[in-house]
Amino acid sequence: MLNISNNILNKKVNLSVYKSAERVFHKKHYKYFNRFLIGSALFGCVVLFLPWTQNVRGNGALTTLKPDQRPQTIQSPIPGRIEKWFVQEGDYVSKGDTILFISEIKNEYFDPQLVERTGDQIKAKEMSVVSYEGKVQALNNQIGALSTERKLKLEQAKNKLIQSKLKVKSDSIDFQAANTNLEIAERQYNRTVQLEKEGLKALTDVEEKRLKLQETQAKLIAQENKLLTSRNDILNASMEINSVQAAYTDKISKAQSDMYTAQSGQFDSQAQVSKLENQFTNYEMRNDLYYIKAPQNGYINKAIQAGLGETFKEGDQLVGIMPVDYDKAVEMYITPLDLPLIHKGEKVRIQFDGWPSIVFSGWPNASHGTYGGVVVAIETFISPNGKYRVLLSQDPDDQSWPDQIRVGSGANTVALLEDVPIWYELWRQLNGFPPNYYQPDVTSTKDKK
Repeated sequence: MLNISNNILNKKVNLSVYKSAERVFHKKHYKYFNRFLIGSALFGCVVLFLPWTQNVRGNGALTTLKPDQRPQTIQSPIPGRIEKWFVQEGDYVSKGDTILFISEIKNEYFDPQLVERTGDQIKAKEMSVVSYEGKVQALNNQIGALSTERKLKLEQAKNKLIQSKLKVKSDSIDFQAANTNLEIAERQYNRTVQLEKEGLKALTDVEEKRLKLQETQAKLIAQENKLLTSRNDILNASMEINSVQAAYTDKISKAQSDMYTAQSGQFDSQAQVSKLENQFTNYEMRNDLYYIKAPQNGYINKAIQAGLGETFKEGDQLVGIMPVDYDKAVEMYITPLDLPLIHKGEKVRIQFDGWPSIVFSGWPNASHGTYGGVVVAIETFISPNGKYRVLLSQDPDDQSWPDQIRVGSGANTVALLEDVPIWYELWRQLNGFPPNYYQPDVTSTKDKK
């Protein structure tokens, strides 16, 4: 206070008459205070040597252990327009229950009888395939008949060729005989002429021999003509064989060409039938896709596409569903500095949001309201938030997690490490050092085995 007045209050007023003044200005309270300070210092020293459990703290949220048990959205593989809703938010649906009905928005699928007409096209194309098969069979029969006829014609021509060759031999022998007769006739004529000169033969005998000689020469020329004709018949027979071969080769080739054309049409029709059957199946399956059904048992969370007449693209999210049966798990995120300290099978204490708890991270036995968890998976790649994701499941040796917690609720986790003195932990925290690196007993035992 400022001494504005010249009157000194403590000299004029006696404070000792008051009991409060006696207690405050008692000289022995300094001794009690010093004893308190000494006791506090001794207690602090003892506390510094108490065991403290190092830990890695993290935060995360409740999720499911298996991917197929997590909340999901239902999409439509085709674009469409919402026509009718069969459920509302919060309803329970079983697997296969219809959620909503959609209609088509693409003009190539507007025809209500598209499936039936595609089926008619398939039947028509199948009949075309049958017709082509019949044509191919007929052409095969025609080729077979032509091949048989060619064989017969070739045999006939070859027989004619053999006959011509034999006739040539026969005519050649006749020609030789005629030639011999001519030589005999010439000798007889010359002999008769000589005898007639000597007067031993009459002139009529000479003329008779001359006539016979001329007849023999005529027969020789005729026989030579027959031989040449027979030889020409051989050439004609050979040419006829070649002609038959060429003619029937052309006919068979044309029939084979027609057969290949028919087969090409048959194969093309079969390909079109397969394509139409594929379209028919696609149209039938597309009709089934007009009814959006539940993929599994669950509850409808939220209708993402609402109202009637609203259009959407393929792959757009329509409605969210939460499965009924799921195994709870907690995903926690830890810093890269603490990642080497976390191992599979390690025990973790979990504090769920909304559940009152008293947490002493260094003295887990004194904590209350926390639940046990076990590390089941550690992500090998960093998450977008700059931390690593660790998945926890329920500890089978600890109490069960509350049934009232829902997927997505927050959770704080404490992974327990080694036991160290409190003074060491304070020194580590002040220097910013990481917790002690260690290997859990379970991992070391497995390594020994």
